[in-house]
Amino acid sequence: MLDVRRLRLLRELARRGTIAAVAEALSFSPSAVSQQLGVLEREAGLALLERTGRRVRLTPAGQNLVRYAEAVLELLEQADADLAEARSGLAGALRIGSFPTATRAIVPAALVALGRRHPGLEPMVSETDPAAVAHALRAGDLDVALIHEYDFVPTPEEPGLATEPLYREAMYLAAPAAPAEAEPPAPVPGAGAAGPDQGAMLRRHADAPWIMATHGTLCHAMTVRACQAAGFAPRIRHRVDDFATVLALVGAGQGVAVVPQLGIAGHAGPAVGLTRLLMERRTKLAFRSGAGAHPAVAAFGAALRSAVPPELDPRRAGA
Repeated sequence: MLDVRRLRLLRELARRGTIAAVAEALSFSPSAVSQQLGVLEREAGLALLERTGRRVRLTPAGQNLVRYAEAVLELLEQADADLAEARSGLAGALRIGSFPTATRAIVPAALVALGRRHPGLEPMVSETDPAAVAHALRAGDLDVALIHEYDFVPTPEEPGLATEPLYREAMYLAAPAAPAEAEPPAPVPGAGAAGPDQGAMLRRHADAPWIMATHGTLCHAMTVRACQAAGFAPRIRHRVDDFATVLALVGAGQGVAVVPQLGIAGHAGPAVGLTRLLMERRTKLAFRSGAGAHPAVAAFGAALRSAVPPELDPRRAGA
């Protein structure tokens, strides 16, 4: 009989490529991961792995077994959801991943609504970069998470995970306002009409210093690719992840930046000029495949939707 815990290790190895990476992600020692995978091979009765240097490649039999593992793990999530539904009342920890702007603007109100309806639940929020969410969910470190994707940086499909759209928001070019323009910016609109050609707007600042998120984040990739699509490579001066700080640097004349709608609210002072771009940022709720029907996950999703500001027009989230 194949052990589901060892199947989970094999699936993670298929995603991460090295035993050391699997061990680090799941808080095991590399020797323990190797030992358990060896036991799985003996249970299967044939080779599942091929070792080439430090990397391990799955054999065709191993790849086929991973597909079965995905299906088995999804069924177990569905079984857990059914059992939770049968119990009276929701209780226990709910581990939530969220990125900073959503943590500030959406999550607190959602937690209030969740607490009113399900006081036995104990939500535990961890700020998690969307790029790291898939591994955290598959490893069991998170139960549910908010992720986002940008134009130019679509979210790749992740085996073993499912998503539901939540809302979408506009993107803005933030640049130092000219002295004659130094007045409070107009209220940030929702999903309204964009300004002139996006490429032309970005090229206007091709020679300016740029303020971007740290390398490896989706926000960094989005700005770089948008500039490249406009025909230039941005000259990066500052690398900052917090949008309030980004806007403070823009207001201080330190460069230009691309910021999402939620990153602007309450932080764009009179020294910052804002221009609506054609791009959008789309936020989704992510969870393990089969877990969408879990009462705790569904309850958190409902609470989130009730907390989305109306100007973000959640009805268009999946459009």
